[in-house]
Amino acid sequence: MEGNKIILKAEDLDGYLTKEDLSDLNRLDEMFEKAKKHFDPFDQEKIICEYDKLGHEMQRICSSHPQIKVFSFVTEEGAHAEASRVIAKLRDINTSHEEFMYYNQRAYEMLFRMAFTDEHSEKKSHIVVKTPVTDPVQMYAVHKIPDIDEQIENSVMCVMLRGALLPSMIMAKEIEEYSSHKYKTPFALFKISRNDEKKENNMEYVLDLKKSFFDLSKLDGKDLIFADPMNATGGSLVTVVKYLQSQGIKPKSIKFFNVISALKGSIRVTRALPNCTCYTLWVDPVMNHKAYILPGLGDAGDRLNGCDVKDNPRNIMQLIADYGSNIAGLYRSQLFEIEKTVLG
Repeated sequence: MEGNKIILKAEDLDGYLTKEDLSDLNRLDEMFEKAKKHFDPFDQEKIICEYDKLGHEMQRICSSHPQIKVFSFVTEEGAHAEASRVIAKLRDINTSHEEFMYYNQRAYEMLFRMAFTDEHSEKKSHIVVKTPVTDPVQMYAVHKIPDIDEQIENSVMCVMLRGALLPSMIMAKEIEEYSSHKYKTPFALFKISRNDEKKENNMEYVLDLKKSFFDLSKLDGKDLIFADPMNATGGSLVTVVKYLQSQGIKPKSIKFFNVISALKGSIRVTRALPNCTCYTLWVDPVMNHKAYILPGLGDAGDRLNGCDVKDNPRNIMQLIADYGSNIAGLYRSQLFEIEKTVLG
């Protein structure tokens, strides 16, 4: 700890990996290098073949990590095409900002379903809605949904700014919509960043407490939910949770939702935090020396929020303002909870 900053280093993270983990990750590195040889000159058939091998190998590895839930590994085969199309659009360099936001929303709706509603439950809840039709009388409709109140109504949304802001709002809205009591998830906001002057093997993760907004008394015994589009190294999540634990916070559970995760990041997180489950729509095999996921999708924060000026980064309220009236209207309840967290 330095002043108001908590710092975690890469070597601390690697200490959680077993010899078997390191062997698996090295094998994926070798397999990806073989696939990469066909990028230039481009050979589509050979790339498809090598990626198919990578996919099967990652599925084998994940089968021994029950706390890592990958959408295409654990859901019915009919849903896999939907995940592939969403990820393909998010990866595509030609996908516009508006489309990127739309497909992120789809991704998090799928992740929510995988974590909370896919497993069959006899316990049901009902939604009774008043429709716009009034002839011959005011019309109402009834719809059944799974009763998951016990799973979601102890939740706190933990936001690792800044790319995680909109995904966290999406998840919180899903919770509100599925809750019988319209539960509004409290928020805890953490200003965590990587030191981009470092490489993957000596990376530092810096939690700035002075620029974070949370109430420790409201986190103990809670189901902590983190939603971040990208999980590269897992360092940011581990930094935040280890800090909370050092303050005496004992979460009931930790759920980490990612659109894409490097397998190394997922393994690190579940090794470091035994009560954490990682839910990811797609898992990628490796990272480069700068800790960017490969093949990845670029900087998710910039693609969601636009780029900050280096010497004048936007604060939480400026980011929300930049989302515009459509987002503000859609996530009104969630924005109110964030406002309460920041402004008291």
